Amino acid sequence: MGPKSLIPCILLSSNAGTKRCVMRTLRPTTLLSILSTVLVWQTTAAADAKLGVTQKPFGQTSDGQEVTLFELTNAHGLRARVMEYGAILVSLEVPNREGKLVDVALGFDNLAPYLRGHPLFGSTVGRYANRIAGARFTLDGVEYKLTANAGKNHIHGGGNKRFDKVVWQGHALEGDGWVGVRFDHESPDGEEGFPGNLECSVAYVLNDDNELQIRYEAATDKPTIINLTNHSYFNLAGAGNGDVLGHEITINADFYTPAGKGLIPTGEIHTVKGTPLDFTEPKTIGSRIQELTQTRGYDHCYVLTGSPGSTHPVATVYEPTGGIVMEVRTTEPGVQFYTANGMKGIQGKTGKVYNNHAGFCLETQHFPDSPNKLHFPSTVLRPGETFRSTTIFKFSTR
Repeated sequence: MGPKSLIPCILLSSNAGTKRCVMRTLRPTTLLSILSTVLVWQTTAAADAKLGVTQKPFGQTSDGQEVTLFELTNAHGLRARVMEYGAILVSLEVPNREGKLVDVALGFDNLAPYLRGHPLFGSTVGRYANRIAGARFTLDGVEYKLTANAGKNHIHGGGNKRFDKVVWQGHALEGDGWVGVRFDHESPDGEEGFPGNLECSVAYVLNDDNELQIRYEAATDKPTIINLTNHSYFNLAGAGNGDVLGHEITINADFYTPAGKGLIPTGEIHTVKGTPLDFTEPKTIGSRIQELTQTRGYDHCYVLTGSPGSTHPVATVYEPTGGIVMEVRTTEPGVQFYTANGMKGIQGKTGKVYNNHAGFCLETQHFPDSPNKLHFPSTVLRPGETFRSTTIFKFSTR
């Protein structure tokens, strides 16, 4: 019997014929016995925490496809839930400095709101994350026309067959010191306008170092382009607990890709020095956000300091109230820093409402419109090659 049921039964009772509760007087020895029981129960519960992966049904899509939810846990109690629909990170519970688990990922409690449409909470984004100008690109002399879903431009994979709107096939994984789940999906040639049959997998892997790793792999039978990311919105004070303007962030980037109309990159690379985009030293997200009148907040691609293909730092974020620290590393050359600009009235977990700047995204990826900016790092994938990318979220407190 846990303390939540034990203590009320002893301390509280209802008077006959009334609804009020009366506190009973306890002897010191009785109170000590109760407290000892609570401490033993809590210690046992903490000791029982261990690496593990479980799964359960999470509902059905409108066409009857079953969706499975996987839960990953580690020895410190950190818990991640991910589902087959959209290969989405549904929740991420992290211990704060008091040891209380805090769900730091915005989202919903059940499948239905995800099916109705949402701003990509926790989603795997592809085939191409971010924007492609004019919803077209040329590869090996052939022009390909993509789904235009942002005015005349393409964004985040297109329409109803983009990666966050399909059911992936999930498989639980366990290894030496880690647990995980791998999601597999095949996107046929021509889907959303992209060439090539693309076989893709996304693995979420949790270890006892409080690291949640996201590993992507893909292969194609025709030359194509690919740019995958995860679109989780984080609030280290807890999803739905206000905005993130008081979070302190450092971004490992001296440069960014300035954008014009439709947030399409101009192709230039500019320094962050002397701009509100400079987070080379720790600053709160809200300290200069009002200066960004065009985007109403941060929605910018940073050029990371580090060698693409090898793991390098992206950012460190600190939330002072609960003390949670999130460190991000990646093999990607860039990161889109986004602050949920204009979000309004979305009812999320436990009935909490997400409003403007309710979360921040650190979308590790290649640069927007790379297929049309040949001096940007290439997003071309050819037959016989394997696309690989890794992003790591590590949590601690201070």
